[in-house]
Amino acid sequence: MASSMSNSEPAAIAPSAGRGQSLPFSTLWLLWRLALRVPRTGIVVGGLAMLALLAPILAEESVLSFGWSLVLARHGIDATEGTLGLSMVLGVIASRGLVRMPRRSDAPREKSSDDLARAAALLPRQANASAGLVRLGDKRILFSDCGEGFIMYGRRGRSLVALFDPVGPRHLWAPLVEKFVAEARRTRSRPVFYQVSADFLPIAVELRLQALKLGEQAVIDLTRFSLAGGDWLKLRRSINRAERDGLAFELLAPESVREVMDELAAVSDTWLSAHKAGEKGFSLGTFERDYVAAGPVAVIRREGRIVAFATLMTGSSTGDAFIDLMRHVPGVHRGMMDLLFVKVMETLKAEGFRSLNLGMAPLAGLSGHRRAPAWNHLARQIFEHGERFYNFRGVRAFKEKFDPDWQPRYLVVTGQGLPILSLVDVTLLIGGGLKGLMRR
Repeated sequence: MASSMSNSEPAAIAPSAGRGQSLPFSTLWLLWRLALRVPRTGIVVGGLAMLALLAPILAEESVLSFGWSLVLARHGIDATEGTLGLSMVLGVIASRGLVRMPRRSDAPREKSSDDLARAAALLPRQANASAGLVRLGDKRILFSDCGEGFIMYGRRGRSLVALFDPVGPRHLWAPLVEKFVAEARRTRSRPVFYQVSADFLPIAVELRLQALKLGEQAVIDLTRFSLAGGDWLKLRRSINRAERDGLAFELLAPESVREVMDELAAVSDTWLSAHKAGEKGFSLGTFERDYVAAGPVAVIRREGRIVAFATLMTGSSTGDAFIDLMRHVPGVHRGMMDLLFVKVMETLKAEGFRSLNLGMAPLAGLSGHRRAPAWNHLARQIFEHGERFYNFRGVRAFKEKFDPDWQPRYLVVTGQGLPILSLVDVTLLIGGGLKGLMRR
């Protein structure tokens, strides 16, 4: 995510009501045999499979995750058959040369604690609090020559995947990106930039890279956030009902987090178990005690017991904050996440913060103009008609009720056309490899 809110929460983010048709194991077997015999069919099957698989991964970026197991259940597919079918499709992709299965040499080198400390020391000077994901320690770090900026990235297959915009002053971005591209070429890898902003696009044009829109990120302007007025009546009723029913909010300072760490771990374990999910990584926070205790944590209690929490990144030079890891006990209260979000916003505003990043609505806001890239048309069709895979409209609708500023986010890659290879590697990188995806 992973950073998540569950399908048990507000109706706006619940799975679509219509039940899809089941996909029998025999059909998956037939596709597998056909793909083995006809290379071009293998490419088509692999591409469609990875787009379907990528949807829930992208959804976790928006702090909303329903999980692969939920998708299977919603469409009448037995979990075992679904996992076997997915593994066969991925096997087809690999056999046709679309994916090179990671070798031992692809595993990340041992991270330097000195590099991580150097990067962490730069965070308070950065505009975006989300740069704090470098603290996870699961990414490599490429510093600028002057040491005042860096790119955090991971390696999967033949891709070097940079996360977000470069961290540091804007004048360092172009030389840092050139340095990263040179490193990718030196290692015979594809340079990939994941979830970059519109500010990155001039650099992409200069280096003749292709930019594809992934979706839109919801950012709340806390300076003007208020629940006053008729437009907020429904949301006010939701949080008032939650408070009347005994839910209470508290924002814990970092020094107080370790005192409740066992409770937080129990909530996290319950959530993961209920969703039959494993921890993700790279662009998603994970429950590691030192990582969770590094910043403030918002909690919801019921009868004194913690039933939901969200970790916050707040170290930025511009008053920006970022909701990172979110976990909760399923089925506690319909208005629980409304209460958590609103109270976080009100508390941060009172403390002088200027913005709150709620994460991305995947595949939202892509142009349907006839001259738009093929990627736009495909992604738009998935957004408009892909409810059987993921509730794309509901994700955007849930965030929309907080009146955010929608900011585009892009995938930047080399070459032209659909970047299937890069998407495969990004998906595997976030999901923790094939084994991680099979636990979804």
